[in-house]
Formats: sequence, structure tokens, C-alpha cells
Amino acid sequence: MESGIISAPAPAGRGTDNLRSANLSRILTLLHRNGQLSRADLTRLTGFNRSTIGALVGELAGMGLAYETDPPAGRVGRPSPLVHPNERVAAVVVHPDVDAVTVGLVGLGGRVHRRVRHDTVSRPSVAETVSITRAVLAGMAPDLAGMDRIAGVGVAVPGLTRTSDGQVLLAPHLGWRNEPLAAPLAEALALPVFAGNDATLGSVAESLFGAAVDTGNAVYLNGSASGIGGGIIVAGTPLRGADGYAGELGHTLVRSDGEQCHCGRRGCLETEVNLAGLLEVLGLDRADQDTLDAAMADQQTAAVRAEADRQLDQLAVALTNFVNIFNPDTIVLGGFLGTLFASNPGRLTDAVAAEAVAGLGERVQLRRAALRSELLLVGAAELAFAPVLAAPRPA
Repeated sequence: MESGIISAPAPAGRGTDNLRSANLSRILTLLHRNGQLSRADLTRLTGFNRSTIGALVGELAGMGLAYETDPPAGRVGRPSPLVHPNERVAAVVVHPDVDAVTVGLVGLGGRVHRRVRHDTVSRPSVAETVSITRAVLAGMAPDLAGMDRIAGVGVAVPGLTRTSDGQVLLAPHLGWRNEPLAAPLAEALALPVFAGNDATLGSVAESLFGAAVDTGNAVYLNGSASGIGGGIIVAGTPLRGADGYAGELGHTLVRSDGEQCHCGRRGCLETEVNLAGLLEVLGLDRADQDTLDAAMADQQTAAVRAEADRQLDQLAVALTNFVNIFNPDTIVLGGFLGTLFASNPGRLTDAVAAEAVAGLGERVQLRRAALRSELLLVGAAELAFAPVLAAPRPA
């Protein structure tokens, strides 16, 4: 009898099927989040015996969700085969923003196969987002044909989004209010569609595959053309709030006499720290993550340094508040906030260390998001993969 999630003999019939499904889910989830693992690793992580692991891996391979390769040569003893998540089981991912719609293809294990940014002349409507997504996917036909299976579509929305049905309640920078998004996309693409808040999905991605993978308590901030959003991981679980909208950290007050925010207040973090200010001093109309990184590295003028330091000082006020409130192990900065942090990391780190109460700021680690331009795509893919991971063998 194995240990782990099996603690007693299962009843025959449906109970046995449910237990088998749970065991398959556990193995596939381990592979998805850790990448390749040997059969010996899976035995150690689950407590199942070797024959059970062999049977479960064989079943996942038969469903096209995993595959095995020979162990590396030169190992002492009898090394076990390596088991991989099938990266050709993929999700289509979409990220609408005020200046572009980005469409990608992400495989199990967080493998980004393709990313296409389609710039727009103005903020896209829901109908335009659907049309652009369909057109980009038509151009990605060879990539899609190379996949074994498309699990569904995940959408990262810069706004309040109801995950149960993909309704966007409010995305102010896009001008969307009470807009159905998942339904028209599903109709256009003939695939199941799931939508969620972009910053929340970014925090999930970094906690599974990126800079917060080794911590259970983290605050994540993402900065984009649409503003700043956040996500909070508490004891390894995303903090969602009573209505599922926790994480509106961009509306933290950092300057009482600051600029007017669209929310009606003054001095919100996202009005004082913003991509537009950086683009202006860099002489750019727009920039994706990679372009912004290059521009900030190449154009270290006095004006660029002054604006970056001004924004870092305002960001420090917000981060100090988050340290005092949430006491995280780690704060992860994504999007343009990661670029901003990289421009002068000591300035931000020293300010938070000095200003947080009880020495909490000295213990927290500030990190740049590891997934960079792939961050929101990987996060959105988790929405589409969730049903597959929960039930690899459909009922």
C-alpha cells in the first residue's frame, strides 16, 4: 500500500475511478510545475510505490499528456527514466492592453512556443480584441498544427474580471465596463475560454515558475501601459478577497497632493509611477518589455535617470506600505516596474529597508520578475490548463 494521498483501500467502482483520477492529477501537476522528473523523483515526492508510478505515467503517456526519455548516461546504479510534461499540449493565450493585443501559445510546463504582439492605434474594444486574436491565430496556423492538443484559451485582462464566466466588470484603461469577453472569444475560436485579472495571473506565474517559486508569502506588482496591478500570495495561496478582486495595489496612495487618478482620488501609485513618464524621457511612443529594457540600458541620460529615480522614490512608498501590511518574504516587480527597478536597484532596496517598521524592510527580498515578457502569457495559460490538471482523464 502506498503512502501519500492514498491512506486506505478505496471502495470499488466509482470511488476507485475518482482515486485514480486524483492520482493522475497529482503526477501531471508535479510534472507541469517542475518540468522533467525521474520515476524515482515521482516516487519520492508522492510516496507511491514504483509499480504505481509506472502505471500512472504509462496512463498519462497514453493520453498524450506526458512522455518518457532515457536517463542520462553515466549515472551510478540503475537510473530511472525521465518523465516530461508534453509541451505540445498547449493553451492559446491573449493579453489585451491599451496599445496592443498580444497573442501566444504556451505548452505544459510553462513553455512559450510563440508570442505575437499586434500594436493598435487606439485602445481595442472587445470586438476588436476578438478580431485581432482570430487574425493572429490564422497567421500562427503552422504553430497550432504542430501541437498535439489545444486545451483552451486563457485571457489576462487589465481590470476586474469575473473568472466564473469571463465577464469584465471594469477595465478602465480599456474603457470596458460589464463586457462579456469569454463568450464571444469562445464562439469565434471554437475553444473554451477562461479570463482573469492580469496582475493576479502574473503573481501565479511567478510563484509557479519564476522569482517567487521558493517563497509562500509574496507580493507581486505588474506595471503596463494600462497601469499597475498586483497579486498577493499568502501561505502559497493567492489572496482573492470576498468578491475575488483583491490586489488593486495600483490605487495605493503614495502622494496626497499628486495627480488626479481615474478612480477619483489623487496620488495613486499608478498615476505617480507610470510607463508613459518613462517613454516620454526616452523619446518613445510605445515599447514592449524587451524594447523598454534596451532603451533604458542605452539611454542613461540625466533626464532618464532623474525620472527613473523620481518614480523609484514613489514606488518605495507603496512597497513600504505593502511590507508593513502583508509582511511578505519577497516582492516581485514585473513589466515596466522590473525595468525601473533594474535601473537603480539599490535606491529602491535601501528606501524600503529604511522605512518599513520593525526591520521588516531589511528582511524582505525585492526581485525582478523572472519571466519578463512571457509573464502574463504563462499566467493566462494556467487558466486553460486548470481543468486538464484537475482531471487528466475526463469523466
